[in-house]
Amino acid sequence: MLKKLTRFLLLFTGFLLLASFLLYIFGYSYLFKAIGTVYFTGHTTAFIDDYPYFENHLIENADSVQPWEIADNYNKTEATKTLDSLNEKLGTAAFLIIKNDRIVFEKYYHDYGKLSRTNSFSMAKSIVTALMFKAIQDGYLRNIQQPVSDFFPQFDPRLSLGDLSSMSSGLNWNENYYNPFASTARSYFGENNREQILELQVTETPGKEFKYLSGNTELLGMVIEKATGMSLSEYLSKSFWKPMGMNDDALWQIDSRESNLEKAYCCIASNARNFAKFGRLFENYGDWNGAQLLDSSYVALASRPRFEKSPYYGYGFWLSNYRNKEIFYMRGVLGQYVIIIPEDHLIITRLGQKFIRKTGDDKHYKDFYMYIDEAYKMIEDAAQNQS
Repeated sequence: MLKKLTRFLLLFTGFLLLASFLLYIFGYSYLFKAIGTVYFTGHTTAFIDDYPYFENHLIENADSVQPWEIADNYNKTEATKTLDSLNEKLGTAAFLIIKNDRIVFEKYYHDYGKLSRTNSFSMAKSIVTALMFKAIQDGYLRNIQQPVSDFFPQFDPRLSLGDLSSMSSGLNWNENYYNPFASTARSYFGENNREQILELQVTETPGKEFKYLSGNTELLGMVIEKATGMSLSEYLSKSFWKPMGMNDDALWQIDSRESNLEKAYCCIASNARNFAKFGRLFENYGDWNGAQLLDSSYVALASRPRFEKSPYYGYGFWLSNYRNKEIFYMRGVLGQYVIIIPEDHLIITRLGQKFIRKTGDDKHYKDFYMYIDEAYKMIEDAAQNQS
């Protein structure tokens, strides 16, 4: 029996060594990082508290915080039973309702609080688009039609900055989140995103059709870095984090200290009040307490569809006409939202661990609609209680 067990262990060890060798040879050694970060911590995919497992750049806040104004009726209306149930079921960390630039409702779940940092996931794509517009405004970039080849000549000269922001690049990036050999997994857990991005090719005509690819935003981040001479974290701190008086430093995951590149398509670790400030900035068309941090024309462009056949996406933002309202919003893969409804001066922010998948051809998650519906019920209840 002991001999059989010893033989089995030797064979198993040999198999592991061979598998490790093959993964390394074929460029999949990042899977060891994935297994250690995800499965060995009791998860099945990337999670909202994963930033300590990666290298990070610091996004510095200002010396003085600009606190949110608090509404007179702050938290006087309780969450609806449906909202509380949904937030418990989906592992919500934070839920905020902001009306007329004032917080009217704020609740934290599962031991999270006002300064709890969680992963933005793809909400970062909206922030990188904001940085692109800021770089144009600051003169580092010409316009959204500027070719990417001005910065990286190996790319098709038809590919523009706007194509990257509007998800219409034609790049051969594999976005599959559940395939460990796909582009996104390699980028998330790998150590050289620069090399990976510069291996990409334009295989479809750019600027013709929407196709959501995280590689678009990663390449856009590399362009902004090269144009400004600053890391994305430094430029974000200078352009928005400090001017908007964020309440805390944030962290932005990078691929490695050697490559030193932010994961531009995701992975800003901050709190709900800070993320919600980007909603306020865009809801007010780039104005922040009288300072025009972004030209209003950029916000108008971001919040309108680029293509008629894909009315659900503009430049860096998801779009919806739910409840016959013009809505644009930031979205992360596990149901991170900053939802902006300008006509009602309303911002809904939700951070958490799970979401309800979209059905059919709908481009919006089911919980997105539910959060909006429950927020309006609470606002209506608050208005009735005041009358």
